[in-house]
Amino acid sequence: MISTQHLFKPLDKKLIELLRSLSDEDWNRPTQAPLWTVKDIAAHLLDTNLRSLSSRDNHQLKPDVEINSYQDLVDYLNRMNADWVKATKRLSPQILTELLEITGKQYSAHMMNADPNVQAPVSVDWAGEKKSVNWFHIAREFTEKWHHQQQIREAVGRPGIMTKEFFYPVMDTFMRGMPHRYREVPAAEGTVVKITVNTELGGQWLLIRNNNAWQLTKAAVENPDAGITLEPDMAWKLFTKGINPQTAKATSIITGNEQLAEPAFRLIAVMA
Repeated sequence: MISTQHLFKPLDKKLIELLRSLSDEDWNRPTQAPLWTVKDIAAHLLDTNLRSLSSRDNHQLKPDVEINSYQDLVDYLNRMNADWVKATKRLSPQILTELLEITGKQYSAHMMNADPNVQAPVSVDWAGEKKSVNWFHIAREFTEKWHHQQQIREAVGRPGIMTKEFFYPVMDTFMRGMPHRYREVPAAEGTVVKITVNTELGGQWLLIRNNNAWQLTKAAVENPDAGITLEPDMAWKLFTKGINPQTAKATSIITGNEQLAEPAFRLIAVMA
């Protein structure tokens, strides 16, 4: 289990402090998120709060289109996100910040009080799950909050939240998508792919081929068949589509079977 429930409140506090420090020019700066400014990302974070709290109140919005595939779901979510961002352009940065502060406190409390061991209201689709345990859903929500705030910080030239406390759970959650990413990669039994996120912020994760499936583990394995070492700043951007695989490879260290390492660079741990 990945424990993130206690991290929402301090992460949200950092967001409000950041937004209150921004100039008018900062709010309009472009970000890594295609077509979104700093203000647009803040609006998206507000949408996240409101939809989660509405779900808490047993209010569910059914899709107005048929969802027959993963791509259908992504397209639907992208359209819904775009509609919201367009509508909130009429709101001032000050109003957005006030609404984020009010709803953020409720959202953090909602996450803190959630039972981590029940079935999640929404599955973690990018990990290939049709049903998820709630702690995984909560951890996924934490990665959303973290990486969007990180995008704002980078856009306005402020220090990122690159501490072990916040960063490691993000990476640990993202890595849960690796077995699904490798699902169609053939390999002999016992084949090992080792993924390292460098420095004291990161860690090591291993994919092992066992019983004709890829399994994620942190157990020590000597002489992996393929090894990948990523820098922390490259890792989070890679898995959230902030940079392309080619850029990530150019700044990474790959050892062993390069073809076996390739799929790791195509993990997308966001619905996009």
